Amino acid sequence: MDFLKNDAGDRGISARRRVGGYGWLPGVLLGIIFLWIGAAQGQFGVIWRKAVMICLECIGIG
Repeated sequence: MDFLKNDAGDRGISARRRVGGYGWLPGVLLGIIFLWIGAAQGQFGVIWRKAVMICLECIGIG
């Protein structure tokens, strides 16, 4: 099936194989840590208010 290969070859697939099955785990853990830090600082309320205002402006109420 040579017609399925692109000019770049299989570099994307081989790069994924090099990372292994758990290469995504540090990113997920770092994301969870940053979410926890933001929630501990009270940033959830700030983001929620901004999201509500954007939604209300989009539908023309705010």
